[in-house]
Amino acid sequence: MTQAELPSTTTQTQGNRQAWYRPTFSPEHGVYVVLFGSFLTGAALAQDWTFVTSLALVSAFCGFQAEYPLSMQLKQRSSWKPRLLVWGGCYGLVALVIALWLSWRTPSLLWFYGAALAALVFDGIEVLKKERKSILNEVVTFAAVCLVAPITATATTGSLTVTALALWSFNALFFSSSIFTVKLRKPKTSSFLPGLIYHIIALLGVLGLYLVGLLPLLTILPFTVAIARFSLVIGQQQWYRRISIGYVALIETIAACLFVATVALSLLPLHSH
Repeated sequence: MTQAELPSTTTQTQGNRQAWYRPTFSPEHGVYVVLFGSFLTGAALAQDWTFVTSLALVSAFCGFQAEYPLSMQLKQRSSWKPRLLVWGGCYGLVALVIALWLSWRTPSLLWFYGAALAALVFDGIEVLKKERKSILNEVVTFAAVCLVAPITATATTGSLTVTALALWSFNALFFSSSIFTVKLRKPKTSSFLPGLIYHIIALLGVLGLYLVGLLPLLTILPFTVAIARFSLVIGQQQWYRRISIGYVALIETIAACLFVATVALSLLPLHSH
């Protein structure tokens, strides 16, 4: 080793020692959209925004952030990564403390937290099996993130309603549909048949929510955004596979924003002047 190499090596060593101070943030940008979109629909259903509403968002955000470093540590389980453990623990602790306080005020929230914990365990198993990007695990993940809608509504109003559960199902069906469009870009998952089957089943599920009176017609109509997006991708497969991932993200974000905005507006009360 030469003298010229010593300064850079020392700097690198110091950087590694201090690396655990830097917060971790999940790179799953699509999940951020699902998280905040579901939260807004839940707040719209509650028709109120209180301090408890904000706490529900903080808890959900920290819970989502805790999953990333913990799953990365499972991937690298041959060696302990202090940064992953520290920030996974910090995010998890904040989420847990808030969740416990909210469930103390509204015990029915425990059902949702139990479901979220089950999804986290399932994700951990899939990480160990190296199947984290499987369709099943991504659907379970999106469904778990969409729990923020009924959690927000229940925590804000203090009571669990069937409508909140219906809204969770509706959000999960919509946001999970994007999994099948994005998968079309990859050669191994380029078949449109799984996506077609999913959208047919999802559409029947959405119509069922309306027919049994759980959600009004104006609320379920935005699901047509998912149908239109899938139809566009199927009709323009070559173009969709050639465009950059940035344009794909833009399409998904626009579709999500249209969905969330129209659903939230349909849930808000009408004001007469």
